[in-house]
Parts: sequence; C-alpha cells; structure tokens
Amino acid sequence: MMDLKQVRALAQILKENDLSVLEFSCGEDKVKLERQSAVSSLPPVPMNSAAPLMPPAETAAAGAVQDYREIKSPMVGVFYAAPSPDSEPFIKAGSRVKKGDVLCVIEAMKLMNEVNAEQEGIIQEVCVENGQVVEYGQTLFKIV
Repeated sequence: MMDLKQVRALAQILKENDLSVLEFSCGEDKVKLERQSAVSSLPPVPMNSAAPLMPPAETAAAGAVQDYREIKSPMVGVFYAAPSPDSEPFIKAGSRVKKGDVLCVIEAMKLMNEVNAEQEGIIQEVCVENGQVVEYGQTLFKIV
C-alpha cells in the first residue's frame, strides 16, 4: 500500500520536472497526479529571491526594523535538526553560520539531503520542528 510520503515524493517529481501529468503503479496501487496551470496577472517571483521581507507590524511600531531572509525547503520531506536523534542540532536560533554550513537534513524517499547556508549570518528563528514534514518552498529558517 502506498503511503503519504511516497505520494508527496511523486508530487515533488512532478514539480521538479515541470510535468503536467504523472501516473505511477506498483502492484494494485495506482496513482495519477495532474497539475493545472494557474493563470496569474502577477509576474513570477524567483524562489531564491534575495529581497528582504517586511518586518512584523509590532516590530515596525517599536521602531526596530529587522531585515531578514528566509531559507526555504528545497524539497518535500521530513526535517531533521540534527544528524542523529541523540546529537545536538546543527544550529539554533542565535547561531552564527558561514556559507556552506549544514543547517539541517531533509529526508526524502529514504535519502538524507543536507541543506546548506547560502550566505553568512545569524539564525534569527528556526521555523519548523524536528521530525516535521515540510513542503517545497516552506520557510525553514530566518537569517539576518
């Protein structure tokens, strides 16, 4: 029987390869995924956009403007903050990171994929919990 993780992995393949239909069968299990193109009047925004986000209203009201960038999940999978269950997390809020540092691991289809820092900075917030299923493009960390 096919589980939710396998269906999500198939959906990721659909997205990554820009397919409109994906059919998969394994024994009696059959899955057909279809993507509908959404027509939008807004121009596309690249996922790796370096534009800082607007601060929350309460921060702006206090006069302290915080510019941060979001580090987003590159895939669907399970988020792990540490290399093993009994290890310390790779990073925590307040950790200073350098470009290339490992921030977390995302397990997808039984493969462990490291997510590395693309810039130097300080982790302002860890936005997901250890063991949580994350979606493609979901914010994992905020970095300043």
